[in-house]
Amino acid sequence: MPKFLRYLFFALFYICYSTYAADIKSIGVPYIENYPKSVYASGNQNWSIAKDKNGVMYFGNVEGLLAFDGRYWQEYKMPNRQIVRAVATDNKGRVYVGCFGDFGYWAIKDGKQKYNSLTHLLPKGETVTDEIWKIYVDKDRIIFQSFSRIFIYKQNKISVIKSPSSFLFLHAVRNRFFIEVLEKGLFELVGNSLIHLPQSEKIGKQGILSILPYKENGFIIGTSKNGLFTYDGKDFIQLNTPANNFLKTYQLNNGAILFDKYYAYGTILNGLIIIDQNGQIVQRINKSSGLQNNTVLSLYADNEQNLWTGLDNGIDRIELNSPLYFYFDKTGQFGTVYSSIIYNNKIYLGTNQGLFYSDWKANNELSPFNFKLIPNSQGQVWELSIIDGELICGHNSGTFRVLGDRIEWISTTSGGWTIKKLNSNPNYLIQGTYTGLSLYAKMANGLSFVKTISGFNAPSRFVEQDNKGDIWVSHAYKGLYKLTLNHDYTKVTSTKYFDERNGLVGNYNINIFNLENRIVFSSDAGFYTYDELSNKFSKYEVLNKKLGSFATSNKIIGAGDKRYWFINHGKTALVHFTEPGKMEIDSNQFSMLDGRMVQYYENISRIGNSIYLISVDDGFVIYNAALNQSIKTNLPSVLIRKIEDITDKYTLISETGSGENPIEIRNSRNNIRISFALPYYRQAKVKYQFYLDGYSKDWSDWSPATQKDFTNLSSGDYKFKIRAKINESTISEVTTYEFTILRPWYLNNWSLLLYIIIFIAALILGKKIYERKLRRDSQKISDRLQAEQEEILKQETEANEKQIIKLQTEKLQAELASKNRELANSAMTLVYKNELLQKLSSEITKLKDENGKKLSDDQTRKIQKVINDGMNDERDWHLFENSFNEAHESFFKKLKAQHPDLVPNDLKLCAYLRMNMSSKEMSSLLNISLRGVEIRRYRLRKKLEVPHDKNLTEFLIEL
Repeated sequence: MPKFLRYLFFALFYICYSTYAADIKSIGVPYIENYPKSVYASGNQNWSIAKDKNGVMYFGNVEGLLAFDGRYWQEYKMPNRQIVRAVATDNKGRVYVGCFGDFGYWAIKDGKQKYNSLTHLLPKGETVTDEIWKIYVDKDRIIFQSFSRIFIYKQNKISVIKSPSSFLFLHAVRNRFFIEVLEKGLFELVGNSLIHLPQSEKIGKQGILSILPYKENGFIIGTSKNGLFTYDGKDFIQLNTPANNFLKTYQLNNGAILFDKYYAYGTILNGLIIIDQNGQIVQRINKSSGLQNNTVLSLYADNEQNLWTGLDNGIDRIELNSPLYFYFDKTGQFGTVYSSIIYNNKIYLGTNQGLFYSDWKANNELSPFNFKLIPNSQGQVWELSIIDGELICGHNSGTFRVLGDRIEWISTTSGGWTIKKLNSNPNYLIQGTYTGLSLYAKMANGLSFVKTISGFNAPSRFVEQDNKGDIWVSHAYKGLYKLTLNHDYTKVTSTKYFDERNGLVGNYNINIFNLENRIVFSSDAGFYTYDELSNKFSKYEVLNKKLGSFATSNKIIGAGDKRYWFINHGKTALVHFTEPGKMEIDSNQFSMLDGRMVQYYENISRIGNSIYLISVDDGFVIYNAALNQSIKTNLPSVLIRKIEDITDKYTLISETGSGENPIEIRNSRNNIRISFALPYYRQAKVKYQFYLDGYSKDWSDWSPATQKDFTNLSSGDYKFKIRAKINESTISEVTTYEFTILRPWYLNNWSLLLYIIIFIAALILGKKIYERKLRRDSQKISDRLQAEQEEILKQETEANEKQIIKLQTEKLQAELASKNRELANSAMTLVYKNELLQKLSSEITKLKDENGKKLSDDQTRKIQKVINDGMNDERDWHLFENSFNEAHESFFKKLKAQHPDLVPNDLKLCAYLRMNMSSKEMSSLLNISLRGVEIRRYRLRKKLEVPHDKNLTEFLIEL
């Protein structure tokens, strides 16, 4: 029994949840992303849509084939610039297209998309004379359909199926193919035959534009003029639905099945509708609700729950499972929305023009809003809040309660910005106004104004009560106050003002919020907390660090269950304090709300367990958190979209990174750009990380950039690896792209072979040259050795000769020295002899006879004559002269040659001076007095013209 109850509970929960989710989906419209032709840079009309196995979207455009990968658009023109009416893809990477007079496929060849026509395979005599409108890939065959023919391409052959009347459109449903033959009814294509379906005339004779699977084995058929029908395989039955009138009036044009239980139908005149299996309209989406154009030429539901619309002017993507649904006031009826709330099956919008309301349907029925202004509510609405079952409106003119479509004034105090219950006494409420604080009390008949609290009159934009009962008040430009009230809350007994002196960053834009029962203060520098003991503010570092970029949020709004909305100057995040010390921040899915709320007056109301009403400046948004949790994210792989040469100009190398063989790039073109994209089309924050094996040292930082330049790559093999991450959480698989930078021409294989041949030839030639040089060098060395030997012999001979000369010189010097000694000895002998003779002469003059008398002159004359003759004997001079000439060869010759006026006595004096004799010695040799020697020296000096500063003896020695 407990097990049964558990299953019953889950079944009931699922039914309730599914119904509630559908109800929410019927309010507003899902997120629509517009791609105008200015973005995709091609023609305005888009006739068909397909998606390939890699996730790339293709569109049959009036200008050709369009490709979109989530980041880059690419246009491929047909050979004759025809309009592409039909497009389909297979699992081989081919993109089949059909146009006027031609059909074929686009495929990658040599790294680039090339078109391959198939019309040359037509049987002889067959041609394509009109437009190809439908293409289907059916296992190993491709079916092309025009209004006059069906062409089946299989095994490189084409077979043609004709009809006696014109075709309309071929439809593929549950592996079956149906086609309308005008004026004949509906047929099924079986093999190469057309089989008529009985009872199909009930649908009408023309105008079947959509056939989709219906329930288990049935089909739902959409017609242009007769509405919707069901077909169970036997009979055709009109589907009674409110959608029929819409589709008949606005002309159904195409259809697509969604989630296996919803049907989207595009129209010619009014956008599209989505119905459920019962035919109830769930969504109505047109130009006024976000489409670029009301004419829907094509529809395609992809595997990511996106509905793509090819329009008469542009392309739109409808995010069907988006947790955000939008309602915009395209007419400007109610102005700028400051607050919104749902109360008693009505939705109320507080705007700058007043308070508007409309009915709120709690079931799955789609009902358009019809907003009306509540009488007497004109003016600025600041706040809408439900207090104890009453809807209270803070208004520029005061405060009133809302009673359905009318109001009842409670207070006329201007500017009811915010109203809060007192924690210390929930029966009282305090309201912040333009001129201070107002006190309210709960009465039996509802909320009642008590009085304006005296003692404080500053504008009070934010009001919070702390755990001690003090009231904190702030205003964007007036600063921050802490107030203490008396016991009945009617008077301020104490006021404290805080600014930079108390640790705040300033007194501007300081706001007050209650976060998990703790008062926090927001500022442009982050969140602060207040310390009672020190009377100082300090940064709430733990919170600021975990919040990251939302640390500077200007507003916090409670979301229930430990969840809070943090709004940072137009950017929104939902923060969940899951458990102490942990925090989950979700901001990426709210990026489409950036800048759409009224800054500093942002308003988000909780209207269900996981459903929120978000006020935006021109309407409101419904956020279903439960729906967001049900979305599973299966990331595709990152695609390599382009490889370009950027060396000196931009040149396309390849359009894909999925080639079988790595591309080879010339070394002179080794500067490349790789462009990549993630074919993920939902609103998300996408970042990429890459690694170039052979170049990078590590993975790059995560970045939103979708291309990377590599310059001056060395020759070698490279592997470019790329992966993506969405919303800072889910990471894709790694995509690898290989390429090779070739060696420069002078290092390629032929060049290397040539270098080897040249090297071998150089070796042989070098060997010969070396041998020749060796012989020449040997000869040179031999000649050099011989020359060196001769030189050595010559040097030895010269050395010997020098030695001989030296010995001879030494011998001559020795002989000269000997002769000089002999000459000196001879001279000294002569000097000694003359001195002796002079002494004898002197002594003779002193001789006496026996009588003691001096001898007479006659007696001594002979002796004196002998002495004088001995002293003047020329033989002594001749002997001295000969000896002198032997020692000083040619001295007298030179002297006589230079001074011919010299007499013999002058020559004698020169010889004695040359021998460096003293004046005394010279006087003895010359037999003259010392005075006579000096006189002769003087005369000789004049004859020889010896300078005054020159010594005569030195002069003669140097001669």
